[in-house]
Amino acid sequence: MIVIRSLIFFLLQLVITPVYALIAILTFPFHPVTRYRIISGWALSMMWLLRVVCGIRMEVRGAENIPRQPSILLCKHQSAWETIALQKVFPPQVWVLKRELLWLPFFGWGLAMTSPIAIKRSDGKGAVKQLLRQGKQRLEQGFCVVIFPEGTRIPYGQRGKYKIGGALLGASTGVPVVPVAHNAGKLWGRNSFLKHPGVITMSIGAPVDPAGLKAEEINQRAEDWIEAEVARMK
Repeated sequence: MIVIRSLIFFLLQLVITPVYALIAILTFPFHPVTRYRIISGWALSMMWLLRVVCGIRMEVRGAENIPRQPSILLCKHQSAWETIALQKVFPPQVWVLKRELLWLPFFGWGLAMTSPIAIKRSDGKGAVKQLLRQGKQRLEQGFCVVIFPEGTRIPYGQRGKYKIGGALLGASTGVPVVPVAHNAGKLWGRNSFLKHPGVITMSIGAPVDPAGLKAEEINQRAEDWIEAEVARMK
């Protein structure tokens, strides 16, 4: 049954994504935030399909910690689920991602219209400078900036090295840094086709005020909270 459900989800995703990619391209003349609000309908439709077809539901804890102003989200990265679910839970947002994703047919074309910060990972210091420059611009436009500090999806139950880029952006802008934990990898694993039914918990921590803190301290506080919260979810 899980295989059949996962296959149905995949086929529906295959049909819906090109349609939304076309809609995304047609939003080009609009303000970036308006474009986002239209394009994020894709993510909302995927969340609906995950619930109805695959039996995956979501529980959100700590929603009261979502700041009213644009903020920086440092999120655990285990699955493709969080890239979809964050759009349902948080205000308009942009993501820091590897630029190769924009080359994917349909999906990448639509993604390009959401004003992402598309970096070249091998660029090192150049990528950090781009993150700081474009991250500040996106925050001023009214977006939250989503960063997966581990850089790539880490298998459920494991822990990656937390990179400091998001904390540097927080320290340089004075914008709150919000830690986000979840256990999505338990039901929808890294690069997995199968999606197991159940409840995925997303937990939102109290924002870290960067005032008076070094980037290393911001990063460590976010990492400690995220990993402790993930451990409590097991």
